[in-house]
Amino acid sequence: MTSDRALEPGREGTLATLAVADRQYDILGALRSMQGRATVGDVMAATGLGADQAEGGLKSLLESHRGHLAVSDSGELLYQFDPRLIRRGTEPVLARFKRRAWTLFSAGFKVWIVITLVVYFVIFVALVIAALVASQSREGGGGRRGGWGGRRHRHLPMGNFWLLYWIWGPRWRLGRPYYGHRWERTLEKDDRVPFYKKVFAFVFGPDRPTLTRKDLDRDILRLIRARRGVLTTPELVQQTALPMPAAEEEMGRLVGAYSGEAVVSPRGELAFAFPGLMTSAHGRVRTREPEPAWMHLEAPRELTGNSAGANAAVVGINAFNLLAAATAPWFIFPRLGIGGPLAFVGLVVVPVIFSFLFFAVPGLRMLGVARGNRRRRKRNVRRVLLGFVYQDALKRGRGVTVDEAWAHVQQRLRGQAGSRETVESELHRLAAEFDADVVVGPNGEEVFRFPGLKDRVTEGEAV
Repeated sequence: MTSDRALEPGREGTLATLAVADRQYDILGALRSMQGRATVGDVMAATGLGADQAEGGLKSLLESHRGHLAVSDSGELLYQFDPRLIRRGTEPVLARFKRRAWTLFSAGFKVWIVITLVVYFVIFVALVIAALVASQSREGGGGRRGGWGGRRHRHLPMGNFWLLYWIWGPRWRLGRPYYGHRWERTLEKDDRVPFYKKVFAFVFGPDRPTLTRKDLDRDILRLIRARRGVLTTPELVQQTALPMPAAEEEMGRLVGAYSGEAVVSPRGELAFAFPGLMTSAHGRVRTREPEPAWMHLEAPRELTGNSAGANAAVVGINAFNLLAAATAPWFIFPRLGIGGPLAFVGLVVVPVIFSFLFFAVPGLRMLGVARGNRRRRKRNVRRVLLGFVYQDALKRGRGVTVDEAWAHVQQRLRGQAGSRETVESELHRLAAEFDADVVVGPNGEEVFRFPGLKDRVTEGEAV
């Protein structure tokens, strides 16, 4: 007789989830004992699971843990995971600490900027005007009052409505990103970026769009559909420009995430089929192939993203605060009768330290931006070389020399091509990734041929 507990809603699903978790735990234990390398048969023998359960569990682990598929010497499908079975997306402790520390610092400094830069600017403008008026009053014999009680100087221009409009846009909302002045040009007039966002960009750089994993996968899935549901690792490199080991890891994740099947061709090459992606409610799947990686080069990152005028305004405000604070004990204090330790700390020490930090942060960040742009240029060299190598391997087959590669990169990247040594080094790296044949040509120069690349792509088309 069926028990009452068995009829509880949702209990069956909970038990199924627990069973899957138990299987994953058993498979992880088996993989640890085998240093992360196993076939489906190895896992079946170590855990007692059936073939479908063992294979399904291994595919699920490919999505969540670092690993990829390979072919063993005997032609068996081999699952290779990191021996430590590290989860995908795991960030080193030091990197995570640095990222969080920078996030906290930038958030706190942004609040300080809003309070300090604008408030001190208004205060110092008022104090400088008052000091000038007081100085003129003394020189004129004190006939006119120069303090705040004088009717002529009762209203300061900085108190007008235009200042608030300048700092805050009429239709701007908190939390909206600012991607730089080129992006700002695409906005309507009333949606213009408020000045405080440009101040933040001056210190910390413009906001950057955050791409999700689904955004990154979309083009790859289009490529799989365009290639009739089958993809090889070199074709994934063609789309992403990833190094071959990283592309193998990524292919393993795709197999786990999108129900892929590894297929070994008669010549022992590994291709990956995704039959689920080829089903459609609208008949035969027809998808246009996305452009390869060498058609999408990385643009250099800007330091602030602001226009020259906006940067000049930010520098001018902070420089005025720094100058007014540094000279306050000799210019403002004597003329207005201000003194004491609190006034010195509040009107000299704090704004001077703030102003130096305000200039120091983008100054230090400039080094990181320059280093990052050098890496982007190097990645662009790789992308352009990939296009040249793929074109030769799949169409010409004559091979590539260093001189030809250097001329091609110069033509595509112009002033961003780097040095000839960089191109030669990257060409050697591609040769190692794709097991290229390197021979000496008739003129004594090295010729790089990539027959294995063509074979792997051809085998994928055959599958």
